[in-house]
Amino acid sequence: MDTWQELSALVEERLKSVSSGERGVFAVGVAERLMSWHEALPEDEQAPFTLSLHPLLNSVWEGTLGDSTAFSAVNRDVAEYMLSEYCHNDGQDGPDDADESAAAAALYAAHAYLFGCQDFAIWTGARAVEAIDQHLQYLVEMDEDRLPVDTEEALASELQHQLRDLDLIANFSKELRYSSTGLPIDTSIRLRVELRAPLSSRE
Repeated sequence: MDTWQELSALVEERLKSVSSGERGVFAVGVAERLMSWHEALPEDEQAPFTLSLHPLLNSVWEGTLGDSTAFSAVNRDVAEYMLSEYCHNDGQDGPDDADESAAAAALYAAHAYLFGCQDFAIWTGARAVEAIDQHLQYLVEMDEDRLPVDTEEALASELQHQLRDLDLIANFSKELRYSSTGLPIDTSIRLRVELRAPLSSRE
């Protein structure tokens, strides 16, 4: 079995070889899974800033699946973030709300859609791996008698999930290659059914 580091390198290699449209769909799928996990936390553990980014994710989904009118909504929301107190260079002296895993992934996914850069998609996937690692460290700190899963196994499982996502997305590479400039409405609707639901699943 491959180590999680080897799987991570494979995900990165795959992301570098696909179109920006495919990378955008991959990134928003990973971000949606992290957002779903965050929203399932007890209410007192949920972060308001993270929750506020779900509408942004919805717009990114629309854009990556061929609705070119979503670009202005994503652009506006990212600009609002860039001008807010949450985007800063104050290190630990500034608010860390945007560094929460689901929030960071949502923002990376938005940038992946807007700019098509491979790094943003790679960073989105990495945040999912980091989120699992942080959760397992939290369980250790809480003096759990025994972790429910092996750390290496858990990280590898997330990366295998990401590779399955990429396999699914590859089936729609022809449509997604041109999705940023807009797709026919019937194509967008079909892609929502065939991609958004399975990519959003945590299973």
